[in-house]
Amino acid sequence: MAERVELLSPAGDMERLRMALHYGADAVYLAGREFGMRSTVVSFNDETLRRAVQEAHSVGAKLYVTCNTLPREDELKRLPDYLAFLQEIGVDALIIADLGVMRLAKKYAPKLGLHVSTQLGVINSETANVLYDLGADTVVLARETPLEDIRKIRAETPKDLKIEAFVHGAMCVSFSGRCLLSNYMTGRDANRGQCAQPCRWKYHLVEETRPGEYFEITEDGGTYILNSRDMCMIEHIPELIDAGITSMKIEGRMKSAYYTAVATNAYRNAIDSALRGEKLDPIWVEETRKIRHRPYSTGFYFGMPGQSYEHTNYTSTYDVAAVVETCDEEGSAVVTQRNKFAAGDKLELLRRDAKPVSFTAGELRDEEGVLIEDARHPMMTVRMRLPCKAERFAIVRKAKEEHFS
Repeated sequence: MAERVELLSPAGDMERLRMALHYGADAVYLAGREFGMRSTVVSFNDETLRRAVQEAHSVGAKLYVTCNTLPREDELKRLPDYLAFLQEIGVDALIIADLGVMRLAKKYAPKLGLHVSTQLGVINSETANVLYDLGADTVVLARETPLEDIRKIRAETPKDLKIEAFVHGAMCVSFSGRCLLSNYMTGRDANRGQCAQPCRWKYHLVEETRPGEYFEITEDGGTYILNSRDMCMIEHIPELIDAGITSMKIEGRMKSAYYTAVATNAYRNAIDSALRGEKLDPIWVEETRKIRHRPYSTGFYFGMPGQSYEHTNYTSTYDVAAVVETCDEEGSAVVTQRNKFAAGDKLELLRRDAKPVSFTAGELRDEEGVLIEDARHPMMTVRMRLPCKAERFAIVRKAKEEHFS
């Protein structure tokens, strides 16, 4: 089994970056000021991007920047300076979906690694080898690649070519994100980071001569005919490693810091257990159920993933109550409130490198030490006792009421 497998986590802003690093990511990927595939995400400007590189490197992690849109002629002229800037601040690699951008990167940022984005649709060894010959050091396989094909790709490609694959997060109904639905229906181009996700909409039939009359597709009304399930491969990490995957990627730059923390923590423990030859503790599987998700599948690794026709809603059983700022050996902590909680609430404490701990909230005090019944104000400072010592960025969470029923 491989000696080291990279865990690659998403970072939509500095808070999510810090959560990813704290909970065990070997590398993070994010977007700079442009050319990234998530135009609506809170991306990094030049100043915060420089700081992000420094913070990642300070803990021995790598930082990759997405340049995976398909730039048009008027945008190409801005790329050389941008690429040179990314090299100057110490970015480790670029994630690229365009051969022209790859050539520009080799010219203006020759020290940076070149990772071929899943957007390019690599599903076989010949394509991987061509990209390697062009200078790529990593190929991010298309989500549609079966596990057995990955095994064959690994056998037919150079050993120093890294094979990266998604292991968790949202799936796209189109091949590797090559979708025109959003552009046709809303004018928002999915290949330029502006997808409106019309695949998640509820559809009825409308007959041409009866405008405004919506005909049911199912007995219960419309259906989410194009809605894909989310991917969750946490129970299959040993098989992925055995097939030759060297970097495991979590999707979700647009998702919350809590999502980033919990998913990273769960997969860190799953990968480490696999590398030690140990059986995965079911508690880490359960952790993936405690973040917002649609119905899970194993993607295309073992066959068709199936669709989720009932709804597009996310399931979410926990809310973040607070994030730990400081905590002493006895568990006396200062936390920052994120969602309302009160004395007497049943809570859980999530820490790095430790299983979650359940406890009941005792007395709460505000920043001045005044006793309070609950923490109801966003981002307020709260003093409370935790069940054990906890580090900065540890998370206090609360099960939603329906989860108790």
